Amino acid sequence: MERPIDSAQSKAEAAFDGGLYCAESVVRALVGTAEEADLLTRAATGFCSGVARTCGPCGALSGGIIGIGHVLGRAHADRPVAAAYGAVQDLVEEFERIFGARDCDRLLGCNLGSAEGQAMFRERQLHRRCREFTARAAELASAAIARHLQPAEASGR
Repeated sequence: MERPIDSAQSKAEAAFDGGLYCAESVVRALVGTAEEADLLTRAATGFCSGVARTCGPCGALSGGIIGIGHVLGRAHADRPVAAAYGAVQDLVEEFERIFGARDCDRLLGCNLGSAEGQAMFRERQLHRRCREFTARAAELASAAIARHLQPAEASGR
């Protein structure tokens, strides 16, 4: 039987291989229904390529944060934030431990907002690294969600 973590990684890889970018692919892997996936995938687009090629945080990491918020976030001010914050902190810490950075330009070694960076991305086939970041971010976010999901929420109550 496939574990949810393995499933998230496989789904993220499939979405990335299908042409979605990093943040979009991770979100696709973490959300439930097709309607939610479409909505949140669109919301994630601006986070791809290091926040729209501005050398910001890796889109895969951002997609993981969006997915965590979808599952553990709050819709009302009187609800706690501890589970969502804890899961995001776990994700960011583990991602940085594995890859050594969290920002797109540091991870790839190029600025995707420049023509030179775009050329380097193509020449060095850095999309393979992005696929790796995407798969791992989905795996890590799924694991963080599972760790921080409250028992009542996990049973559907």
